[in-house]
Amino acid sequence: MVDVLLGLQWGDEGKGKIVDYFAPNYDIIARFQGGPNAGHTLYVDGKKVVLHQIPSGIFHDNIINLVGNGVVLDAVTFKKECASVSSFGVDYKKNLYISERTHMIVPTHRALDKASELAKGNDKIGSTLKGIGPAYMDKTGRNALRVGDLLHKDFKSNYLKLREKHQKLLDGMGFTEDISAWEEEFQEAVEFLRGFKIVKGEYFINNLLSQGKRIMAEGAQGSMLDVDFGTFPFVTSSNTISAGVCTGLGIAPQKIRDVIGVTKAYCTRVGSGPFPTELHEEVGETLRKIGNEFGATTGRPRRCGWIDLVALRFACMVNGVTKLVMTKSDVLDSFKELQVCTSYKVDGEESNEIPFQMNNVTIEPVLKSFKGWEQDISSIRDAAALPEAMKTYIDFINKYLGVNVDYISNGPGREQLITVA
Repeated sequence: MVDVLLGLQWGDEGKGKIVDYFAPNYDIIARFQGGPNAGHTLYVDGKKVVLHQIPSGIFHDNIINLVGNGVVLDAVTFKKECASVSSFGVDYKKNLYISERTHMIVPTHRALDKASELAKGNDKIGSTLKGIGPAYMDKTGRNALRVGDLLHKDFKSNYLKLREKHQKLLDGMGFTEDISAWEEEFQEAVEFLRGFKIVKGEYFINNLLSQGKRIMAEGAQGSMLDVDFGTFPFVTSSNTISAGVCTGLGIAPQKIRDVIGVTKAYCTRVGSGPFPTELHEEVGETLRKIGNEFGATTGRPRRCGWIDLVALRFACMVNGVTKLVMTKSDVLDSFKELQVCTSYKVDGEESNEIPFQMNNVTIEPVLKSFKGWEQDISSIRDAAALPEAMKTYIDFINKYLGVNVDYISNGPGREQLITVA
């Protein structure tokens, strides 16, 4: 069986810790989409580590980790990440596999990303400038290089052809930055990548399924950044929703059992794009400060706001969510009053649905107030001991969404996860 774990907001929901928590229940953790723009934060032996491309099961000695074909892989970032994992005494090559169909990010992809974002001026989408978009464009344009190409003698000539194509585009965009240092790093990283277990990912994972192995498909970013169903054009370049598991790993839909959705107890967003419940004044700054809301990948301050149940119900619908995990609930401990968004006023008309193009309409959130619990919940381990005000808050969310919060994270520690169900 395959269970899926993914984010339901704009990313940064705390998926890394949750995958790490559930990992002992599985034999394989497999990343199915995204690239180095994702940042999954874990705490190992009390030390913070951020994984960008390696699946979050890497710190468990008996778990297989697979980078699926839906991922776009930056060899340079991957090499650095392996060094970070190694510093914890982990033999990363032992249980880490890469699908041969995984597409590669090359230095000129990063240059194209930067040139494109600069050209947009005030209309920039808030790209992380990691080359993700151009890499996915080459994938759909059938020009890309894949990890399996590393094993063939014509890799170098194919790489040079792709670089020449990109250089012409960069020249046309007036991009003159010297990327020779990126090239040098890339060539070293390519050699490093050749030393890994490069497999036929779709056969690999289906063979494990046929043996009765338990698989968790790990998503990156969040559902509201999905290229089809997110807040387009302020989205990522891949399908972040559960449907992406099938194309990103080569797994048939009927193999999927549970879809575990992760949401914060409030909302955050990094970069540009619509954010109906965003708080611009003191409350938003308080959320940012208490929650340490700065991007794991970019370090950029995250925009903060109240939980948006319209968007969350939409995300539950398109993903087929069966279980919810609420993270960072302890960030709300000191608030006297909490609010949740129950509907939108779109150009003056109330609606419970996500508009087609959110940035082209005026959206005013309709908010419902709740009493805060005003107590430290970080040491609570039993759901029965949760404050009554918090139970009321979560019960309303459960009824609104039609899906129950089964787990509540009340701190960054691995043990700080309360089972509600």
